[in-house]
Amino acid sequence: MDAYSWAILTALIWGFVPILEKVGLSNIHPALGVFFRSLGVVIGIFIFGFFLVKPAQLRTVDIKAVAFLVTGGFLASFLAQMTFYNALKLGDVSKVVPISASYPLITFILGILIFKEGFSVVKCLGAAAVIIGIWAIKVG
Repeated sequence: MDAYSWAILTALIWGFVPILEKVGLSNIHPALGVFFRSLGVVIGIFIFGFFLVKPAQLRTVDIKAVAFLVTGGFLASFLAQMTFYNALKLGDVSKVVPISASYPLITFILGILIFKEGFSVVKCLGAAAVIIGIWAIKVG
């Protein structure tokens, strides 16, 4: 599969999962929801590690890379998941998910500021479309 096929598959999975999560959060506190969701991640890690990661690979990893990835995992899989579950518990899934999924806009801006990635009129129009979309979903 090419990158776009993988991206579409990702979008399909990420689009379906909040439906499961909204139902799962109906009678429990969001913090408990994050705990059980993380349990699913732990199970996945064991399966992944058992079949795909070779011990020799672990010894070759740069500690700086590990620090960045672990920090990203903590922020995305714990902190942002907690904020997302609070929003999902309190709000409409049809509004909360698209707004919280606008994170590529933040990444776009940070990519320009931190990595000096290219900026064009087309990219600016795309960013504006995301902002307009967020506003339209919020007021709609």
